[in-house]
Amino acid sequence: MGELPHHHENQQRLERLRSFIQEPESFQEVANLCRLLSDNSRVRIFWLLCHCEECVMNLSALVGMSSPAASHHLRQLKDSGLIVSRRVGKEVYYRAADTEVAQLLHQIIERTVEVTCPQSDSQLVSGAPHLPPLDQHDYCGSCPAEQLEVIRQVHRFLTEHLDSRITIEQLSRQFLMNPSTMKELFKEVYGSSIAAHIRQHRMERASALLLESDDSVAQVARTVGYESQSKFTSEFKKAFSMLPTEYRRLHKQA
Repeated sequence: MGELPHHHENQQRLERLRSFIQEPESFQEVANLCRLLSDNSRVRIFWLLCHCEECVMNLSALVGMSSPAASHHLRQLKDSGLIVSRRVGKEVYYRAADTEVAQLLHQIIERTVEVTCPQSDSQLVSGAPHLPPLDQHDYCGSCPAEQLEVIRQVHRFLTEHLDSRITIEQLSRQFLMNPSTMKELFKEVYGSSIAAHIRQHRMERASALLLESDDSVAQVARTVGYESQSKFTSEFKKAFSMLPTEYRRLHKQA
């Protein structure tokens, strides 16, 4: 490529930038994403699924469109990797994907339209007691990219093993990071300590199990990593201001 028509003090920087933009395919994914979100109904569906897991019928009612139209939008969002689905019997449920792109897009939507995140799914539906929103940070402006990726891997590992009690020493050995550094970076990225953050995940998972399964409180406690039912009950009451049995009875009647 030839020289630029005008020479300014930022010539060297412009040359570096030009080396990137000469490869338009690098930006094609962004262009495809913008094209996908050119429909406001699709944006609203995606935003809803950042806060809840729902079926086509309920989503179509919420957005005010036919089920076939909602299915069309869901198929496009799923093909793009922004949402995922799971089947329960004949019903299919959709939710936002747990990916960096989906999380960033969620933040962009809310900052653009100045929407305040609902605190939880239960608040959207019934005004139930709720926990503060999870994982809205996932960003660390001062962290090297390599360390940020390790912290994300730690987070992913912990949330996939909520039934296990894992020490900071075990994490340190597995992910080859100093324990103090790991704790400091985790708090900077996710806004709370490892223990507090994972405890919140455990409580959210427990609340879902109490409503979606017939497991006993003791079984739910073990599933989310509590050998002691009394310890689990105490933590649950701190989070939701009621006992697990009361939570199940109240919200299954709603």
